[in-house]
Amino acid sequence: MKVTVENKKGLNKDLKVFIDKKTISSYMDEKYEEVKNTITLKGFRPGKVPKEILKKQFGQAIFGEVLDKVLKDTSTKALEENKIKPAGQPKIDLKTYGEDKDLEYVISVTELPKINIKSLENIKFDEFKVKIDAKETEKRIQEIANSQKNFEDVDPAKVANEGDLVVFDYKATVDGKEFKGNEGKNTQLEIGKDLFIKGFDKQLLKVKKDEEIKVEVNLPNNFPEKELIGKEAIFLCKITAVKKPKQVKIDDEFAKNLGAKDLKNLKDLITKQINDEFKNSLDTISSKQILDEIDKIKIDEIPENLKEQEIKILSQGMKEEELNKNKKNLENKALKRIKTGLILNEFGEQNKINVSEQEMQNEIQKQLRMMPGQEKMLQEYYQNNPSVLANLRGQLYEEKILKEIKLKAKANLKEITKEQAEKILKDENEKHMREHHSDDHDHSSDKKSASPQKKASPEKTKTTVKKTAKAKKVSKK
Repeated sequence: MKVTVENKKGLNKDLKVFIDKKTISSYMDEKYEEVKNTITLKGFRPGKVPKEILKKQFGQAIFGEVLDKVLKDTSTKALEENKIKPAGQPKIDLKTYGEDKDLEYVISVTELPKINIKSLENIKFDEFKVKIDAKETEKRIQEIANSQKNFEDVDPAKVANEGDLVVFDYKATVDGKEFKGNEGKNTQLEIGKDLFIKGFDKQLLKVKKDEEIKVEVNLPNNFPEKELIGKEAIFLCKITAVKKPKQVKIDDEFAKNLGAKDLKNLKDLITKQINDEFKNSLDTISSKQILDEIDKIKIDEIPENLKEQEIKILSQGMKEEELNKNKKNLENKALKRIKTGLILNEFGEQNKINVSEQEMQNEIQKQLRMMPGQEKMLQEYYQNNPSVLANLRGQLYEEKILKEIKLKAKANLKEITKEQAEKILKDENEKHMREHHSDDHDHSSDKKSASPQKKASPEKTKTTVKKTAKAKKVSKK
């Protein structure tokens, strides 16, 4: 095979490929040997059909298969040997071909630009470490204890107050008539929560055990018997118990009930949990800083076909007038996203980063655990939408790349308090909201970025930083 690279300036290149007829003939002989064992012709034993007969009857079809294989093998090899990474599908123009002829063809290809990633090692970013005060850990543990209220019986002479638990049986009527579901046994209401029917529990204030009272309320809009919605119901209630909240003792036993070894271990786990809540969001800020620095790296030329593909993705759903109005903005966004993807992909390739099937499965299982009761539906959604899985793979790929870049880049370690972390996250949220509202047409957060290579091109990390929710369970991870 002889390859000549033409049009060496710029990203558009033509590769002239020449393969002599002797090589084509060897491919053909190999194919004839392969097919003669599968073809049965009258008058010949299996595998004994002469080549001339096969050539006469099936030569054209066999040559078509051979030509496809030769073009695939040699075009791939020609690109690899000349270190050309195509930005899209190359076009092949046949010049001369035939079973007993030399093969000559031209590969027209747009090449991905050469990228120097050495400067990534000089990128600077902030790495945050949140110092959690012992009082913060104790406060969180107390909140968990408060959420696990226990109640104990009190002297029957004591009346129910705000925060007490009242246990009662009831029978209800509307206009003096009973209705479906009008009776209840051992109903429990914590006074002040107003979780039964609006205004109901307030009427239980000052009741005592064994007392019988009448509660009058209007039935709510979500009441099962539609014809009774909004009507006044009278509940005759027999109070069977009044219970006071019992303070949960925070000790080793309490810790064990939450899955910890003892109270000290619980404090360690809670401290780590609080830190992790901040770490995930703060790591996103660090990643955004890296991506902003990557955006400053210069690439001389971006393939036109990639730009067109990306603009098409960004402009999905836009009307022509809207498209024309935002053309420049879309071009800038497309170029920025492509550039980021190209740089990250180049870094990923040079550092042999990939996403294994095990990592994909682990991430899918993680997603399933986040939607209890809907696991089957989500699993089917992934199975039926390969593009969603491709996006998920792209996100994992980017995360691994950014993690590796962080190891090589220059981290500015900042040890901050919980209050400082909250301020940083609040400022980042406000900044994100301003950017979001300044561009109503930015749909990039929910669209797949065009891939310049076979791997899914990493999309730019989203910078939304969620407020940390207070945990009710302890994770041992």
